[in-house]
Amino acid sequence: MYFFGLFWDPTLLLLLPALAFAVYAQIRVSSAFQTYSAVASARGIPAQEAASVILRRHGAADVSIQSGGSNFSDHYNPLKNTIRLSPVVYGSSSIAAVAIAAHESGHALQHSQGYLPLKLRSAILPVVNLASSLAFPLLLFGLLLGVPSLAYGAAIAFGAVFVFQLVTLPVEFNASRRAIQALEEEGILLPPELAQAKKVLSAAALTYVAATLTAFLHFLRLFLLARRRNN
Repeated sequence: MYFFGLFWDPTLLLLLPALAFAVYAQIRVSSAFQTYSAVASARGIPAQEAASVILRRHGAADVSIQSGGSNFSDHYNPLKNTIRLSPVVYGSSSIAAVAIAAHESGHALQHSQGYLPLKLRSAILPVVNLASSLAFPLLLFGLLLGVPSLAYGAAIAFGAVFVFQLVTLPVEFNASRRAIQALEEEGILLPPELAQAKKVLSAAALTYVAATLTAFLHFLRLFLLARRRNN
């Protein structure tokens, strides 16, 4: 009975807004990337070189810039002090590619300058990874065995995921602001191109907002399930 209720429960309706927004965010990202990856920047500076210029200008020339991974897998690894750009971005001089490379450079600068939200996110990441792996088993056993404390534990675990996503928002927004500012200061993009780069990064930011909303609604759903089981 509880197993059935776990998968076919009215509280699942709480997740629908997050699902709809996540789909919308993904459409926006794909559309923006497709549009502006076809628009070459006037100065023709490849994304890898743009990132290198930004890093050198801000005293972070020791950051390695590598090519690899799949589309939309671009990221900065603080443990290896490495920016990894997808092949479609690495050597491209399109508006989208340059914007993405600058954004990842923004993360590298956050790390080198000790940006507090990034340090906080890195500090809680191991705990959040553990919590997210325990959330579903705790909920399952809590409902099947009739142990409310386990179900509440699942809710707390997803609460940790929500906190992580919440901390991620200022990290991502700040990296985008740094990116646009650096692209302007270094003259890598012209003013009209900066507006286009902002569209790319704003669309990407929506995915993090969607992830935060999803984590919150998962937390709320599990809390309601645990409370109902306790009553």
